[in-house]
Amino acid sequence: MGYKVEKLEGSMAKLIIDVSAEEFDAACEKAYQKNKKRISVPGFRAGKVPKAMIEKMYGKEVFYEDAANIIIPDAYEKTYDEAVKELDIVSAPKIEVVEMEAGKPFVFSAEVALKPEIKLGKYKGVEIDKIDTEVTEDEVNEAIEKERQNAARIVSVERPVQNGDTVTIDFEGFVDGVAFEGGKGENYNLEIGSHSFIDTFEDQIIGKNIDDEFDVNVTFPENYQAAELAGKPAVFKVKIHEIKEKQLAELDDDFASDVSSYDTFAEYKESVKKNLSDKKADDAKKQKEDAAVNAIIEDSEIEIPEMMLATQQREMLDEFAQRLRYQGMSIDQYFKYTGMNAEIMMEQIKPQAEQKIKTQLVLEAVAKAENIEATDEDVEAEIKKIADNYKMEVEKVKETLGAAGNDEAIKKDIAMQKAIDFITENAKEKAAKKATKKAKEETAEEGEAKPKKAAKAKKEEAAEEKTEE
Repeated sequence: MGYKVEKLEGSMAKLIIDVSAEEFDAACEKAYQKNKKRISVPGFRAGKVPKAMIEKMYGKEVFYEDAANIIIPDAYEKTYDEAVKELDIVSAPKIEVVEMEAGKPFVFSAEVALKPEIKLGKYKGVEIDKIDTEVTEDEVNEAIEKERQNAARIVSVERPVQNGDTVTIDFEGFVDGVAFEGGKGENYNLEIGSHSFIDTFEDQIIGKNIDDEFDVNVTFPENYQAAELAGKPAVFKVKIHEIKEKQLAELDDDFASDVSSYDTFAEYKESVKKNLSDKKADDAKKQKEDAAVNAIIEDSEIEIPEMMLATQQREMLDEFAQRLRYQGMSIDQYFKYTGMNAEIMMEQIKPQAEQKIKTQLVLEAVAKAENIEATDEDVEAEIKKIADNYKMEVEKVKETLGAAGNDEAIKKDIAMQKAIDFITENAKEKAAKKATKKAKEETAEEGEAKPKKAAKAKKEEAAEEKTEE
């Protein structure tokens, strides 16, 4: 088996791969063995029809397609392992059979995308907006109130319904006097004010009491998902079985000890502020990294081959399907429930796929320009981190990663993160300069305004004196 490479325009290449006539004949024999039980010829028992007889009846080409499918995956994989030493292949191959004939070498081509060369723009000292990480008192109070709401006791009450209550109701909806599908519920828990029901449904329950039976009049939105109900008025027959209210705890030391490991409310509040501050700092770091990388992407020249982009889209779709499987759902079920399909989703994730590729190419270019690499110490630290996260022995992690061929991937990931750190550490924040300029402008305006204010005050004083006279 051999191959040759044809370089094409637009970071593309074509591998011309030839497989010996003997290997092709062997693949045809495998195809015959695979299919002979399904071929029926009068006078022969199933699976006993000679290969020559089948070829005579249907032509020698009868097994060619299956033979090609047997040969191509293995032949391409072997060629890839060789070619990748000189070519940086970044896409799945587009296969085309070139020659397929008995007694001759089997020849096929594999068109692939190569990692494109990029013209790296400015990457040192890129300007990004400063991100405010200050935690306000309102934000702290909002977080505490959210925890307070979560920790609230729900108790039954015997009084009219108020906003914020949860009511247990039976309901049935009618349009033009006819009950419609999906419009009925029994012992349904509805939080008043949650706006989970259409129009003013929840508002019309306020003020009602347990055992009340009444009508609720609403109108479905014009863009309602059920087209037969869109824009139509409806009447719901409603009965209230139970009214429950939230009882909120006092914001004191007891509350703090109930919802946290702190003994006093002051300590708890300080911990909430610290957590918010840490989160804002982490978010700001990520935003700063994204902004800096995006600025470099904007200033760089990058042309992504379509096949490279399509491969990235497919990988992202496969990753999404895997996450769904972890949740107990197949991708086909997801498509059924959402009315989507693979083509629609591939198109939706295209911008993210393109951004992911550009980010990777830019970071690799920066790492190359700055000679950024992962050291042995970096790799050891990362493996220990993985071991700690999965509660495994370091040697076991090394063994697993080595067997899976992931050690090079770890080095690459570390180098990419080092490149991100280099870019962000050298980035310049614009907000401080703008603030200084704004402050100068405001100071200048105040300086100009003082004489005008003094003149105005003197004029008003003179007018007052004239009035008194």
